[in-house]
Amino acid sequence: MRSRLAARSARLVLASVAVAALAATTTACGPEEVTDSGSSPAPSVVATDGSDKTDDSAGDKSSAGGSDSSGSNDTSDSAGGDKSGYGQVCGANDLEFTVTSESQAGGYYLVAAKAKSGITCTLEENTPVVSFGSDAENFASPVGQGGADPIKLSGDAVAYTGINPKTTDANGGVEFEDVIISTTEGDPNPASVRLPDTATVDKPIVTNWSTDSAETVPVIA
Repeated sequence: MRSRLAARSARLVLASVAVAALAATTTACGPEEVTDSGSSPAPSVVATDGSDKTDDSAGDKSSAGGSDSSGSNDTSDSAGGDKSGYGQVCGANDLEFTVTSESQAGGYYLVAAKAKSGITCTLEENTPVVSFGSDAENFASPVGQGGADPIKLSGDAVAYTGINPKTTDANGGVEFEDVIISTTEGDPNPASVRLPDTATVDKPIVTNWSTDSAETVPVIA
């Protein structure tokens, strides 16, 4: 476990660059700042769009063979031979996330990811990059549970991952209302996803992606 965490530390330096911008908008509060967590809304889905959508219909594009190479940012093209939303590597902005709170193994968050309408993509890295804010100590360490990569997402296909925000017995921790999810360390558009309740975070862990939710109950071996 020590070697796995050491490798993860090096990878977190890269991931924190993309996460920092989103982290500024997430809610982090000390114990004295928590307000009415019992009235938290039902699990909701929040995913970033990834980029501003501008009108590219000007005459500088060819009318027949031109294709927008933006890939994951263009999910609306369903006509003609250009299928820019198909066969790509999944970015966080290609996916819709749902987070539910589970009681098994002392409690954890189950994340379900589906491709947005019109998108077919592949989760080529088997472990998501998960963080609560941008501080390195609040990045989740992988525990190696779950299925093997790659996982193809399209239509109703779902990939799951499990997050345990607190693995220590110590009192306290930093509290968050959102979690930041990236599909790769270099993902330029990580998603900020609202949690179903306020999470107390201290040495979080995360499982691999899997098509079977039963494989994503996070535990430390």
